[in-house]
Amino acid sequence: MGGWPLPAALVETARRFHRDGGTPVEPRRAATVVLLRDGPDGPLAYLVRRASTMAFASGMYAFPGGAVDPRDAEVSPGQAGPSDAEWARLLGFGADGAAARAVVCAAVRETFEEAGVLLAGPDAGSVVGDVSDDAWESDRRDLAAHRVGVGALLADRGLVVRGDLLRAWARWVTPEFEPRRYDASFFVAAVPDGQRAREVGGEADREVWLRPADAVAGYRSGAMGMLPPTVSVLAALCGFASVADVLAVSPGPLVPVTPRVVLTDSGARLVV
Repeated sequence: MGGWPLPAALVETARRFHRDGGTPVEPRRAATVVLLRDGPDGPLAYLVRRASTMAFASGMYAFPGGAVDPRDAEVSPGQAGPSDAEWARLLGFGADGAAARAVVCAAVRETFEEAGVLLAGPDAGSVVGDVSDDAWESDRRDLAAHRVGVGALLADRGLVVRGDLLRAWARWVTPEFEPRRYDASFFVAAVPDGQRAREVGGEADREVWLRPADAVAGYRSGAMGMLPPTVSVLAALCGFASVADVLAVSPGPLVPVTPRVVLTDSGARLVV
């Protein structure tokens, strides 16, 4: 049987949901960004291992990202790149430009909060440089603590969202049996010149830069735990010669993928 084995901790949850005819929880919109940089043998992807104390996907390797915050939809500064309507088309959101804008802004916010990389600039032709000094770090902490929204932060700094630096790549929805569900849009983006990805969000205990093929091999050997969306996105990134080649691809409009559970006598598997 194909697919992914369901972790033992979730098998009973899945059995109970199907046995009792459970009602799926409405998934929350979320954004995830695969940060890339060129290595000697092709692109490298930035991954963090989520700390064992995290409620969701603890111990798993993942990309920076998280759920949309209500203030992400309130971003008022200019945005470079696709319009809200075009983002809605690319992300598979139909005509919901407001939802698309919120997801794109969440991608920019989460990447800054968790990896210290800011996809923003003074105008559509430039990007901020180093954002690791004390003043920027104070802004990042305020953002992570919800003391300020991403729109207000960028407006105070005179910056615009550089949505054109993002490429819509995939969209995954958490299986119906799980009590915590997300409709996650995955983006790819190059780390801007002068910036450096670093684990600053406090949600991870390890960070690595790996070739996608090496990360997939780590998953298959059992050395690196990953959820199906993570390993699937990495598998799709294998074989590219450079980050520029990755960014030249635009798979949108995205089709949401929701794995379903196949229960067996010995356990369960997720299949798509």
